[in-house]
Amino acid sequence: MSATGGALLVVGDVVTDVVARHRTPLAPATDTAAEIRTLPGGAGANAACWAARSGGAEVRLLGRVGTDAAVWHERALRRAGVRPVLVRDPEAATATVIALVDASAERTFLTDGGAALRLSPGDWSAGLLEGVARLHLSGYLFFTAPSREVALRALRDARSAGVPVSVDPASAGFLAGLGPDRFLARAAGAETLLPNAGEARLLAGRSSPDTAAATLSRRFPLVVVTLGAGGSLVAEDGAVTARVPAPPVPPDRLVDSTGAGDAFTGAFLAARLAGATPAEAAEAGCRAGAEAVTRVGGRPEDGTGGEGRTGGTA
Repeated sequence: MSATGGALLVVGDVVTDVVARHRTPLAPATDTAAEIRTLPGGAGANAACWAARSGGAEVRLLGRVGTDAAVWHERALRRAGVRPVLVRDPEAATATVIALVDASAERTFLTDGGAALRLSPGDWSAGLLEGVARLHLSGYLFFTAPSREVALRALRDARSAGVPVSVDPASAGFLAGLGPDRFLARAAGAETLLPNAGEARLLAGRSSPDTAAATLSRRFPLVVVTLGAGGSLVAEDGAVTARVPAPPVPPDRLVDSTGAGDAFTGAFLAARLAGATPAEAAEAGCRAGAEAVTRVGGRPEDGTGGEGRTGGTA
């Protein structure tokens, strides 16, 4: 069942993205020409911005940032229609990701978790769920001790309040380091799991996205696996129940795949809040993901706050 009539609360990462688009392969030990922009990002923050753009419900975001960029991030989130609840960390800088984007729009991340992964139990209160109809947790929270405790408390409090919870596993690389079984145990109780194909295969121990989705849906009531240009799969009760195609994107419009999964998540959750079925919500997510790959960065157009900085050479 979808929950309607309340807000979406996202608990997750707020990140400063340095996006470097290089048209030629990286040249080791020397220069590679690139177009470089510094933009607000983060899986949790990006999803919140796409949700705010996609639906009419209030969207809130709890995250932790350094004092170095707090005002910039707060301003960008508000301009995107998100109500930020940002804890300022006096010791750690804001999380930073360097996204290396090649000519095919595929991205590789270099990640410094910074303040984002220092979200602590003291930053969480069950009162944050007041007026909330859905809670979404970024999987990055599960990979370090302080933020993991926040995720577990938020999940517990939401379940006690009857608020459905969704989880985005976030990173196949970090999942492999933590171990799939540990992640699944910590995410137990979530209503919806939103992995990409690689994350689903790793978590389920299955080679195909279809089989992985079906397997995971025996643990979680609803599993939606994103397949990039292949669209998405919806699985419930141990079986794939819908296959949703992605709108085609002409090759000359492919710019940057950073945040495409976050766009899917945000639009999917907004649609569920509005009463859409899982398949209908997946269609909305696929449309947002197709739009996301046609622009630089992980936010919708109005989610940058108009404050990205450019540099480098083309």
